Amino acid sequence: MYIFSSKLRTLVLGALLLAAAPAARAQGGRPGQRLAQLENAKIAFITTRVALTQDQAQKFWPVYNEFSTRRRELNRNGRLLRREVADGLTDQQIRDNFTQGFAVRQQELNLEKEYFDKFQKIISLRQVAQLFLAERDFTKEVIKRVARGPGAPPLGPE
Repeated sequence: MYIFSSKLRTLVLGALLLAAAPAARAQGGRPGQRLAQLENAKIAFITTRVALTQDQAQKFWPVYNEFSTRRRELNRNGRLLRREVADGLTDQQIRDNFTQGFAVRQQELNLEKEYFDKFQKIISLRQVAQLFLAERDFTKEVIKRVARGPGAPPLGPE
């Protein structure tokens, strides 16, 4: 099952922030308000697509939020490594940078495997598969709407 790379997630988040900031100011909202709206839309989208029961949702969302927080931290670490420019670095420093980047990506994979197991204790295997598809589809939908501009309809479940 393919999960978006941290580069793509970073690109999407950056595009969202760029697109949301002017809209939030125009609406008189706080800068974090649009991000909160996006997060609420993601929750609704995933809940619908995965067909979570109320009992499942109550158990699932705290675990998913923990997973998201840990994944976001790993992505942040990976972005910091990629920011270093090769100009002025020795070959050994460049090699070390790549090695650290590979280690972060391995940690991301290990995290996904760990939470794959945790999710299966709460929801069915089929729902876990739907979860990863729903995350991908939600990201695609966000990219489409950002590309359409500020007049695009709000995000929500299908």
